[in-house]
Amino acid sequence: MKKNKFFSSDRIVTIVNTLILLLICVIMLYPMYFTVIASVSEPVDVATGQVTFWPKGFTLDGYKEVFKQDQIWVGYRNTIIYTVLGTLLSLVMTIPAAYALSKKKMRFRDGFSIFFAFTMFFSGGLLPTYLLVRNLNLVNKWYTIIILGAFSVSNMVIARTYFQINIPDVLYEASELDGANQLQQFFRIALPLAKPIIAVIALYYAIGRWNDYFTAAIYLSEADYYPLQLVLRDILINNQLSIGALDTSGMSAEQLLYITRKAYMAEAMKYSIIFIASLPMLIIYPFIQKYFVKGALVGSVKG
Repeated sequence: MKKNKFFSSDRIVTIVNTLILLLICVIMLYPMYFTVIASVSEPVDVATGQVTFWPKGFTLDGYKEVFKQDQIWVGYRNTIIYTVLGTLLSLVMTIPAAYALSKKKMRFRDGFSIFFAFTMFFSGGLLPTYLLVRNLNLVNKWYTIIILGAFSVSNMVIARTYFQINIPDVLYEASELDGANQLQQFFRIALPLAKPIIAVIALYYAIGRWNDYFTAAIYLSEADYYPLQLVLRDILINNQLSIGALDTSGMSAEQLLYITRKAYMAEAMKYSIIFIASLPMLIIYPFIQKYFVKGALVGSVKG
């Protein structure tokens, strides 16, 4: 009996699923782990592929080279401003729209839903969008990064589904009997009960804002407005270009050694830059992760 129980189909399925999930976790976590160990290893060992599972020759030279750039602090400041203000603006636009479209009695509800869905599949393209932004005099303005991309239809649909599934109409009807209007229902009933989905949507927007560099690359030309991602990209590109442009013919052995070390350092700096850019979101995520089961999974069931 014990042998049959041990080799039962349920146990085999559980073991196989566990092994598959462990493999997926390793595949997903190893790149971040490698980034961390490569950023603190000797640049020569990193560039020659000797770092695999453990750091070699602990050093923080990669971080020191990155933080020597004064522009990185400007980039951090700008990205924090863009992320905080942009996320707040996105929530102010997304949550009320989701709440309104979740109400079955709303006029033209289906028409608005079709309109929003249309924008998910069709757009004017990059060039018309740039011309529109330029004609609105929003090119090379810091608040342009906050305004653009402030509303996500997919996030609105997730939040709308959460309102529909998790907040029963009985609560709204009871509040109407007590004399509550739509604004009071929204602020006193919907918002307090929607904290999980608000936290999830806020994280989605914050991650998108933090990692966005393409928008800044298109619409910003002044370095004082650059977000962190764009600053880090420029640091890495400038470091690599400065090495590749050197003529090593006629150099002494000491000079060649210095140039080689600089080339290795550029390779190590890549991993330091990745970790610097990812660290804030990695710190924030554990505080919001508890809302994902209740918020993201329930809200993602499109209704």
